[in-house]
Amino acid sequence: MSNGGTTRIRFAEEADAAVIARIHMASRSAAMPYLPPQQRSHEQVTGWVQDVLLKRCRTWVAVRDAEIIGYAALDGGRLEHLYLRPDVRRQGVGTLLLDEVRWHSPDGVCLRVFQQNTDARAFYESHGFTVLDTNDGDRNMENLPDMTLRWTRR
Repeated sequence: MSNGGTTRIRFAEEADAAVIARIHMASRSAAMPYLPPQQRSHEQVTGWVQDVLLKRCRTWVAVRDAEIIGYAALDGGRLEHLYLRPDVRRQGVGTLLLDEVRWHSPDGVCLRVFQQNTDARAFYESHGFTVLDTNDGDRNMENLPDMTLRWTRR
């Protein structure tokens, strides 16, 4: 695990789909152990990345030492995903991805986060996001209480 290299952000390409899928799956299970176990295979998640995510969202990857270590996906003004490889958390990678997303979002960014995801909530709140609403979970697949956060340019 080297964190010696510099991290750069670039647009995601279709060739990145399998790595994005691996990061998505590893990050969800590491950061959100309360979620039900992943039912989809790596191949199925890779297909979703290629056919849905990369077509619907502007997606960026964080690259260090030629390896993708995180990604962020923006659908209009909504940050749909920001996931990091579990071994690179708390090294500034999420902030780099979030800065890229915000730079491309002059009208602000909103996102949903599970209320239980205290690490993510603290991360977004430390970057100026405020709570817009809370919900009992009837608007997400996992049926878990969530909240909408919003950031606007000062």
